[in-house]
Amino acid sequence: MPPAPTDDLVALPDGRPRLAVRTLPGERRPFLLVHGLSSNARLWDGVARHLAAAGHRVVAVDQRGHGRSQAPDGGYDTDTCADDLAALAGVLGLVGDAAPVVVGQSWGGNVVLSLAARHPGSAAAVACVDGGWIRLQDRFASFEECWAALAPPVFEGMRYDDLAARIRGARPDWPVEGLEGTLANLERLPDGGVRPWLSRDHHREIVRSLYDGDPGAWYPRVAVPVLLVPATGGEPAATDDERTAATRAAVVDAVTHLPDGDVRWYPGADHDIHAEQPERLAADLLALAARVPTGTTPTPTAQEARS
Repeated sequence: MPPAPTDDLVALPDGRPRLAVRTLPGERRPFLLVHGLSSNARLWDGVARHLAAAGHRVVAVDQRGHGRSQAPDGGYDTDTCADDLAALAGVLGLVGDAAPVVVGQSWGGNVVLSLAARHPGSAAAVACVDGGWIRLQDRFASFEECWAALAPPVFEGMRYDDLAARIRGARPDWPVEGLEGTLANLERLPDGGVRPWLSRDHHREIVRSLYDGDPGAWYPRVAVPVLLVPATGGEPAATDDERTAATRAAVVDAVTHLPDGDVRWYPGADHDIHAEQPERLAADLLALAARVPTGTTPTPTAQEARS
């Protein structure tokens, strides 16, 4: 029976927020798992279990303002959140020979590419799961149009139990870990109501950063292997909509401009590939880790590092 994850709050230097981490032990190269917009670390539970079973230490993080992490008033742009990860890696000793394979989903894919490009040596390899190539200016003519389309739903008046039943009913084939991780995006209020952990204002700041940012500027600067994992197939299909075709084109562009880029296509997958198909995704991530020499530097646990 594999050990249960441990949950800790890690204090970061320079006035940065405390970040919640969820850790599984292992002696092989660490993985650092980074969620997407308005998500949380528990969506990685299934993937983390498979990675840990292969002997790897796994750290999944709640980014600032998400899950159990602190929510400062500002700093929700992609680069600042990437800087949080660099600080977290330093505190946890995930540096040098113990630099992690860093994996980000959706907006988290953009965050980990920023990390690898702007903090050389911070990642031994990078994986971007249905994200990393997101540039919202390609989809929307103005930020106002973008926000109108991507603003989160309003949960006022909704009941947690009703929403939970709806989520479970919409995903009958998902593993239990994926469903429970999805529900962990939401705070269950004492009166039975519900709200997302991420505030609406902070959600807007992140969307604004995705609209203003251009991940293509990072591609040539990422000196480690990068695996792109889009939730679409590699070949055009008659059923493709405009967004699917645009995603495929963006992935091909990224692979072309990354110094060491590869892609694993997931046709028909959910955007939350990590929750829906944890075993397959973990296998692809293990293959990526196998390309990196094994680290030998001992690293402190989150419990040792917290204050």
